[in-house]
Amino acid sequence: MQSMELQNTVKEALNALYHHPDDAVRMQADRWLQDFQRTIDAWQVADNLLHDATSNLETLIFCSQTLRSKVQRDFEELPSEAFRQLRDSLNNLLKKFHKGPPIVRTQIGIAVAALAVHVPAEDRGNVGIVNWLQDEMNSHPEYIPGFLELLTVLPEVLEAVASWLRLKHGIPGSLLATHPLVLTALSSLNSDILSEASINVVSELIHYTASGSSGGVSVQMPLIQVIVPQVMSLLVQLRDSTKDDEDIKAIARLFADMGDSYVELIATGSSEAMMIVNALLEVASLPEYNIASMTFNFWHSLQVILTKRNSYISFGDEASIEAERNRRLQVFRQSYESLVSLVGFRVQYPQDYKDLSYEDLKEFKQTRYAIADVLTDAASVLGGDAMLQILYVKLVDSLSFCGNEQSEWHPAEAALFCIGAISNYVSVVETNIMPQVMDLLSKLPHQPQLLQTVCLIIGAYSKWLDAAPSGFSKLPLVIDILMSGMRTSEDSAATAALAFRHICDDCRKKLCAYCNQLFHIYYTAVNGEGSFKGSAEDSLHLVEALSMVITELPPEPAKGALEELCSSVVTPLQEIFNQGPEVLEKKHARELTAHIDQFAYIFRYVNHPGAVADAIHRLWPIFKAIFDLRAWDMRTMESLCRACKYAVRTSGRFMGITIGAMLEEIQGLYQQHHQPCFLYLSSEVIKIFGSDPSCASYLKNLIEALFKHTTCLLTSIKEFTARPDIADDCFLLASRCIRYCPQLLIPSAVFPALIDCSMIGITVQHREASNSVLTFLSDIFDLEKSSKGEQLLSIRDSVIIPRGATITRVLMAALTGALPNSRLEMVAYSLLALIRAYGMQALEWASESVSLIPLTAVKEVERTRFLQALSDAASGADANALIAPVEELSDVCRRNRTVQESVQGALKPLELDVVPVS
Repeated sequence: MQSMELQNTVKEALNALYHHPDDAVRMQADRWLQDFQRTIDAWQVADNLLHDATSNLETLIFCSQTLRSKVQRDFEELPSEAFRQLRDSLNNLLKKFHKGPPIVRTQIGIAVAALAVHVPAEDRGNVGIVNWLQDEMNSHPEYIPGFLELLTVLPEVLEAVASWLRLKHGIPGSLLATHPLVLTALSSLNSDILSEASINVVSELIHYTASGSSGGVSVQMPLIQVIVPQVMSLLVQLRDSTKDDEDIKAIARLFADMGDSYVELIATGSSEAMMIVNALLEVASLPEYNIASMTFNFWHSLQVILTKRNSYISFGDEASIEAERNRRLQVFRQSYESLVSLVGFRVQYPQDYKDLSYEDLKEFKQTRYAIADVLTDAASVLGGDAMLQILYVKLVDSLSFCGNEQSEWHPAEAALFCIGAISNYVSVVETNIMPQVMDLLSKLPHQPQLLQTVCLIIGAYSKWLDAAPSGFSKLPLVIDILMSGMRTSEDSAATAALAFRHICDDCRKKLCAYCNQLFHIYYTAVNGEGSFKGSAEDSLHLVEALSMVITELPPEPAKGALEELCSSVVTPLQEIFNQGPEVLEKKHARELTAHIDQFAYIFRYVNHPGAVADAIHRLWPIFKAIFDLRAWDMRTMESLCRACKYAVRTSGRFMGITIGAMLEEIQGLYQQHHQPCFLYLSSEVIKIFGSDPSCASYLKNLIEALFKHTTCLLTSIKEFTARPDIADDCFLLASRCIRYCPQLLIPSAVFPALIDCSMIGITVQHREASNSVLTFLSDIFDLEKSSKGEQLLSIRDSVIIPRGATITRVLMAALTGALPNSRLEMVAYSLLALIRAYGMQALEWASESVSLIPLTAVKEVERTRFLQALSDAASGADANALIAPVEELSDVCRRNRTVQESVQGALKPLELDVVPVS
């Protein structure tokens, strides 16, 4: 059939499709048109009709869609000599319809874009499609609407390529290196108009070449050798000051992608690799932080490869490994030195820092932390002492600003911040630079931000102050600075207090001879008529500092120092007491906890058990009064119980009669005020004294009273939900009892009630409470593992076996949806412990529970697989083999809400048939 006849037939078929009254005729016309679109003749006919001025809208729409689909799907049908003719025809059509129907213009635009990825650049005059498009718009501005349509659809084609790369695996690099889609994206990089889509494609190509699924860089080397020169050619644009920020950001992203993806190749230090490194240095030098910081991950990854021994294993013997390591470190030394110079300025406070909003100030501080990480990467490569030398030069240069009329402190502060950032990399016996740095600190103005950073430096180099030959001699000088910091501002006081703590920690042995001076510092800071600008939390660092030095004293001096420290803390509390019980009751909790928390730190960090026991004995009357008068106050009770906990932990059996008085106090108060911290303190006591026979009587009374009262509180899942802290601490205490003194709990009258209570709480949604309940049950099932556990098995079994089926059913409900998926491991272990403890009997319980689940939710094969895994686990198989069947059953039962509800409705985790505890 001649072309003209086919054109007429197409028109007739379209007319029938849209206008014939008979449905059968319309369907026949539709089928014919679809078949026609698949023929090779459709190319020419569609092209002719689009150029035909007499074609109506229906014909134009159909033919533009046909031509678009042919270019996208059937391009291989055309002989190679037809490329140029088709290209020219489509370009002319784009111009012809620049004011035509939008739907037609869009289809032609897609066809042009699709053709671009098939046609080599040389067939377009050796220019990419974007540059060709720009030339056409400059030459024919009247056709801009059509060209804009093409600009709109071209990225969609390239984005599809990016998605395709993300999904494809194992395509040889040699194939991709010559693929028209890839070459189109790469050629677009050289266009004056950068396309986000082309950037995305090249980014995906870079990631693809380094991914394990593609075979890695060795397999993809042909493609890498095509990509790298194309990206490197963008350096010209990176340096172009007329480029907008988005273009610069896009280019920088490609360099960063190259660095991250090819870091192992770059780490070899070849000349080609150093070209990429230098390009990344240029990116790091850009003023916009969000762009420069794109390289930070590369510098870290490169540092790790350069410094870790595992990177050099392939070089064989130790001598070869060390030689190659030293060679590489030398190759990259200059690059990291340059990096330090390029990023250091970013930590400098802006001139208008006082006007910064909270969010802007937060962002600035995050920038400083990120730069600090870069500096530590550089120190790893250059060495801490060499890095210190570089930064010291900057510090000295900055000091000239501190002495001018404006007292410009910003550069000095920035240099000191950088020196502080690398403290862990500087030798603790460095003798050249650090003594000079310490001497300079006292000469700096006491501007608040600068003083805060000076205090930061002192704390960061506390190990140097202890170990360096001249370090300890600098201590009086730096202590004076810290005292100034404590009096200047809240921030400097906080930093100074923490620095003082670091010094006392690292120099504690040498400071033992200076206890009187340390107490003077403490009194001046904390009790010096309000001169300490820090918070109550900051003052805890000072208490901790003194406590660590006291620990190093011999017993008798330590006892005297501890008494003095406790006296300074108890004095303000005693003053409150002297005002009478009514005043004590009305005080805000913070007025009490600020002092009680200091006792917690003292008892925690003074490691002299006998001295601490004596101290808590002397203090007990005050502690008891606070217990009696403030038992209703959760914050005060938590603070007091924390202090008592550390006293118990440090003193141990030195506490004598004080521990009995303490337990009697909390046992009585718990029944009135239900403070969870009373349970937690009891847990600590059980841990220390549980195995002591002399304590058995009062510990038994304690736990029976606490558990009896708690089981009366937690009688339903609603109560568990309302009191999760009590549930958490109750079952934490119960677990401690099972581990340290099962002989006190299991034979007791309260044990069955505690088991019943735990069954109620298995499905509580509060994470910590749920974990404590499940851990308690697991400990019960694992009783044989605890001390004296075996002789109690018969008593345990008499309680568990009658409840075994119910416990199993509730655990199965928890596995299949009653608890979040994140608890699966905890629940599975509890079930495994139950199965291993009760063997075949527990397997029968599990089988009964599984049989309750509807077959519509879980198929028979899934049930069988799960029960077989339980059986294997009961027989001693690896517990890890149970994970997959448990996860499978859980996923099946949670696959949608309907299934989950049907499973939970069948297992009924809240129906326990538990006899209420009276």
